[in-house]
Amino acid sequence: MSNIITEKSEQFLEKYLNNASPTGFEAPGQQLWLEYLKPYVDECHLDNYGTAYGVINPGKDFRVVIEGHADEISWFVHYISDDGFISVCRNGGSDHIIAPSKRVNIHTKKGIVTGLFGWPAIHTRRGKDANLAPTLENIFIDVGAKNKEEVLEMGIHVGCVITYPDEFMKLNNNYYVGRALDNRMGGFCIAEVARLLKENEIELPYSLYIVNAVQEEVGLKGATMIADTIKPHVAIVTDVTHDTNTPLVGKKKHGDVKAGKGPSITYAPAVHNKLLDLIIAASEENEIPIQREAASRSTGTDTDAFYLSNGGVPSALISLPLRYMHTTVETAHKEDVSNVTRLIYETLLKIEYKHNFKYFEV
Repeated sequence: MSNIITEKSEQFLEKYLNNASPTGFEAPGQQLWLEYLKPYVDECHLDNYGTAYGVINPGKDFRVVIEGHADEISWFVHYISDDGFISVCRNGGSDHIIAPSKRVNIHTKKGIVTGLFGWPAIHTRRGKDANLAPTLENIFIDVGAKNKEEVLEMGIHVGCVITYPDEFMKLNNNYYVGRALDNRMGGFCIAEVARLLKENEIELPYSLYIVNAVQEEVGLKGATMIADTIKPHVAIVTDVTHDTNTPLVGKKKHGDVKAGKGPSITYAPAVHNKLLDLIIAASEENEIPIQREAASRSTGTDTDAFYLSNGGVPSALISLPLRYMHTTVETAHKEDVSNVTRLIYETLLKIEYKHNFKYFEV
């Protein structure tokens, strides 16, 4: 199983990453994802808010979920000035620091309108403006309009969602780079798990739900909804975590995780210790490298939604190390992507029908 990512898989990944999937507007990306997943599952479903999932071996009374989230951070049109400049508000955790000089796509009923985040030239930033820095209040979008009326004629209105057009690339042929690897890369990994199960003709003793949830970036909303629908008995969530070995990131504060060194597993109140032990055993038995980190309260991922559902669901988090999170150049090592996929796959093979995750017998 050394060659996890195939040429066909990578072609899908590029198409999937290049597609815009802002929080609350994930439908086009979910269609792409389900189209790729369909050959590897027995059923496909979609809930009312757009969470998509496939089921392998449906109908069993023991349900296991593997999950990633589909949405990417973005902006909303918040205000249009009389002279035609656009102010924004966040849709998820968008970083205002990186905005100036970025090109943008404004999504309207008439189609995409291109624009850009403007910024005063360095020559003009003197005196009290010498240290002018981007803030949510002072960044603005220019669409080349002479006034507000022209902006409105373009189909732009308050509430239009805004994304960056930056696309997929490879860095030194070792890294995948693009927007929204957080967390469409998780959706890619769980789809690859489904492919491997199909190609290796694995017969699972339980129903497996491959879930691509919406609205994680605004508070784990899609996962909360779908957990109530599926009522799983076990959940393995995959998301991204920070590569803390790049400049300006403190390892003592944020932990010691490095891209290329394997998936990161998290110790946290939300993470079930017996399920975590199963994941660690799968990594050791299959020589899959892992890294470790701890979360003192919440994990900040959909793990937190699943473990609180259905009366308490044994849940665990397997994370992909990521450089430059919430920028347009999010960067992940290809081997880590393969190993996240392998680790989820091998863990599923260790979960038994009605697996007992109780800590002790009474």
